[in-house]
Amino acid sequence: MSQPPLLDVRGFSLEFRTRSGTVRALEGVDLTLRKGEIVGLVGESGSGKSVLSYALLGISDAAAQVTAGTAVFGGMDLLQADEATLAGLRGREISMVFQSPRTALNPIRTVGDQLQDVLRRHAAATSPDLGRSLRERSVQALRDVAIADPERRTSAHPFELSGGMCQRVMIALALACRPSLLIADEPTTGLDVTTQAAVMDLITGLARERQMATLFITHDLALAADYCDRIVVMHAGHVVESAPTRSLFSMPRHPYTARLMSSTPGANSSIQSLEPVPGQLPDLRRSDLPACRFAGRCAHADSRCHSQRPPLDGGTTHAVACWHPLDAVTPELADG
Repeated sequence: MSQPPLLDVRGFSLEFRTRSGTVRALEGVDLTLRKGEIVGLVGESGSGKSVLSYALLGISDAAAQVTAGTAVFGGMDLLQADEATLAGLRGREISMVFQSPRTALNPIRTVGDQLQDVLRRHAAATSPDLGRSLRERSVQALRDVAIADPERRTSAHPFELSGGMCQRVMIALALACRPSLLIADEPTTGLDVTTQAAVMDLITGLARERQMATLFITHDLALAADYCDRIVVMHAGHVVESAPTRSLFSMPRHPYTARLMSSTPGANSSIQSLEPVPGQLPDLRRSDLPACRFAGRCAHADSRCHSQRPPLDGGTTHAVACWHPLDAVTPELADG
């Protein structure tokens, strides 16, 4: 693509200083996202997906410290921006849908009030009748996410709504000011399969319609396959593979990606054919972490994997960070 990335993260490293030691949560992360592109960020819980998204928005825990790298959004390095600048961007240019809508929404304010708060803070409203303008725009925001009877729903509190409805409200809040970039962090957690599909259809449909870049964070590789243009795989704070979705599933090149696929149910797979990823994520407080953090779980690892970190090699198409990449399609993965 000739279009420059809307978001370009390079060499991003972050650690947490804790009483039990320094947690090296992210190391040398590279990630690009272009206008209108939907990218899936996948990996096990604890791989650093949400940590990365919070750091980009400047809402990390106080114990977090960025130690290296850049994160350029629309020509501005987010890591060098002050809090006032980031506060102006959040909600207007970059929005986020959080995992738990019932936790993220204010339980004592109505849905309409919360939408108006966002619009009042970020959207330019010059109408002399500002209150009426904000009310109309909040109703339209609910209508945009296919909430029935949006006029009535603006008066509802979150506890009066179902889980799926609360998630739609969260999406309405995130998209009210038509951001350029949406980060959706496990937006279907806790939802039934039918509601999950409806929420994902809604997010991706609006992303396509508005040409909005979308970073979809999930541990569900199958869900990412259904909705994403490209998939970035993370393991223990490292990006290990990045490829267009079709390319990744036709020929996963990193052993970790292949293992994730073998543990994910497919249309033609049985329970007996599923194989869990061996071992556990390494303790990121260790001072002797292997250079490739998957080395302790990988059947292909050798001394080089423990001593030299492999670069993310392959350019903008199918990039993999591995000294021993897989070169052939594994039949059971292709069938899934």
